[in-house]
Amino acid sequence: MNGVQILRSRARGGRKTARKSMFPPGEDEEDKGAMKRLSTMWTSFRGKISRDRVPKEPDSPLSSELVPVEEKPRDQRYASGQFFFEYLVVVSLKKTKSGVYEPQITYQFPKKDGMVRFQKEEEEKTLKAITLFCFPEGINWAPLTEYCSETFSFVLTEIDGSRRNGYCRRLLPHGNGARPPEAYCIISKVACFGLFSKIFDEVEKRRQKSMAMIYPFMQSLREAPFPAPGNTVNIKSFIPESGTEIISLTRPIDSWLEHVDFRVLFRCLTDEEVLQVFAATVLERRIIFIAEELGTLSQVIHAVTVLLYPFIWQHTLISIVPEILIDVVMAPTPYLLGVQKRLADQVTDQGDLLAVDLSEGRKQTFIREIGDEDSILPHKLKEDILQALKTRNENATLEELNRVVPEAFLPFFVKTVGHFSKYIVRNGPGQPGKFQTRNFYKALESKSTRHFVKKFVETQMFDLFIQEAEQRPANQNGFFEQKIAEYQRKMREKTKKH
Repeated sequence: MNGVQILRSRARGGRKTARKSMFPPGEDEEDKGAMKRLSTMWTSFRGKISRDRVPKEPDSPLSSELVPVEEKPRDQRYASGQFFFEYLVVVSLKKTKSGVYEPQITYQFPKKDGMVRFQKEEEEKTLKAITLFCFPEGINWAPLTEYCSETFSFVLTEIDGSRRNGYCRRLLPHGNGARPPEAYCIISKVACFGLFSKIFDEVEKRRQKSMAMIYPFMQSLREAPFPAPGNTVNIKSFIPESGTEIISLTRPIDSWLEHVDFRVLFRCLTDEEVLQVFAATVLERRIIFIAEELGTLSQVIHAVTVLLYPFIWQHTLISIVPEILIDVVMAPTPYLLGVQKRLADQVTDQGDLLAVDLSEGRKQTFIREIGDEDSILPHKLKEDILQALKTRNENATLEELNRVVPEAFLPFFVKTVGHFSKYIVRNGPGQPGKFQTRNFYKALESKSTRHFVKKFVETQMFDLFIQEAEQRPANQNGFFEQKIAEYQRKMREKTKKH
């Protein structure tokens, strides 16, 4: 089948350079492969986007109400070397001659001119793919009088491995009577869900007045330097009847977690259920999440992949599977997929997978399971995680969860594989190392921990982690190594007391 896959070679020789996975909080996004959680491999369905079910280009040109100015070259003001976003598109549902509603791009800022033929073709394919992810339901739409707006995200992964984040807000446009919803989608290399949610609030406010009001705000945003973690950028924007407004956009100090909201994960699942999902993810199994809301799917899958830090999910990851790609569930390789509830019957008849129902009022959480999910993790370490999670308040804030959850899960990897550096043998200073796998897991005293680690070392996420460690200088330590050193120091102090 033409599956959606991200496959990394596990051959120890001639391997490709792996993405960085070791980074302290506050580091720029380009070093945060692990936190760029959802990877929608739309490149594998390029051939599909020309089928009849995919919307055609609109007969009329894109909105002529707005004429973007020529792009200005970046200068030294862009400390992070990147714009806030590449472009904003509006995806509207247009009624076809056959009477169905198809998603079509009706507005784009900025328009990209001067492209050669192959660039234009690739751009058109990207824009068509965006319509699929903004309206994954396909053509199953009708005019509405009420519609609760929702915000979600996805990632477009190109053939060369580069990634772009898609942030989408769907809402009912201003007007009277029944009308179909429309979607605003921002494509950016930046992974910061909270920041773009605030940007969408401003876009939506201007859209209610006039489409023309969006352009000056987005132009100001595009010209602004992208702030470093903990910093703020102020955007000036004029709104009739309100005058000039200053919108402050601040990145959190801890950029590691700025793209995740753990509240959704722990609202949908109990602590014990989260641990079972975590266990299946660590062993790189096939996992499908099912929910009615698109935002729930994207936020939960984001959160699950963050729990893997410092490791990176290396396989197929599609936070919201468009209906046209539903056959991806038949892929035999590991995946994390988000599927809307109405398609559940089409995906839960697969074997050897974990199907997780996130919807409210569900009869059971795990519709399909292998059966050993509760016994994958060493019992004592699993209890340690549960005890750490219990320290949070019942109605914990986002900030509290962003502190408690990493403190609960990161020690698990510190205790199971934190001794990895001792088993990277180097022939000399500055030389790449060679990992001694057998000696590594045999060094563990706990039988249950050794049993788990023996399986974990076979995963691609661990393999790429070790590949990076082998190539890195022995004295180059990241955030994970700092936590390992803290743990080892506490253990030595504990030993001295006894």
